[in-house]
Amino acid sequence: MQLKKLAFLLAVLAGLVTASVSAFAADPENTMIVTLKDGDVTIALRPDLAPKHVAQIKKLVRQGAYDNVAFHRVIDGFMAQTGDVKFGNMKSGFNADAVGTGGSDLPDLPAEFSSTEHYQRGVVGMARSDDPNSANSQFFIMIAPAPPLDGQYTIVGNVVSGMELVDHIKKGDEAQNGTVTDPDRMIKVRIAADGK
Repeated sequence: MQLKKLAFLLAVLAGLVTASVSAFAADPENTMIVTLKDGDVTIALRPDLAPKHVAQIKKLVRQGAYDNVAFHRVIDGFMAQTGDVKFGNMKSGFNADAVGTGGSDLPDLPAEFSSTEHYQRGVVGMARSDDPNSANSQFFIMIAPAPPLDGQYTIVGNVVSGMELVDHIKKGDEAQNGTVTDPDRMIKVRIAADGK
């Protein structure tokens, strides 16, 4: 009897977590769609966790800054990193030696770390330097859980569809910390509220 109650409780909790992420995805103003070579990845942005970071991402999306930006660092079984709008645009100014070191013309952001959310598969986090207040434009999508990142990097969203496409992003060289030669890119990035 106790096992049935426990199983029921776990099922209810799992449903609540899924419902909360789905609720964010249902808000077109906070839904980011990333078009990859194989299709679209839909990300529910989380202004409830990181309002300043989400506002900056949306501003960059609406400027078209993320279009054609490389996934410059992709580590199998860990994460796929992109968003270097200064050196990562594969159609304009791509710099293989500098990609991953740049950001945008917008200011760096103060950390908005969460103590309640965890780095699970599909979580989107902001990349930064050693300075916790240095996130700018780069972000990463978790391919697998990484508990050591909890509370250390700002969480800005969750993939709600298209993780199988993230799994197919070209992986980097493990000996080179995931650096990707001839990388895949974000072809187009948009906010759902803005239409196609």
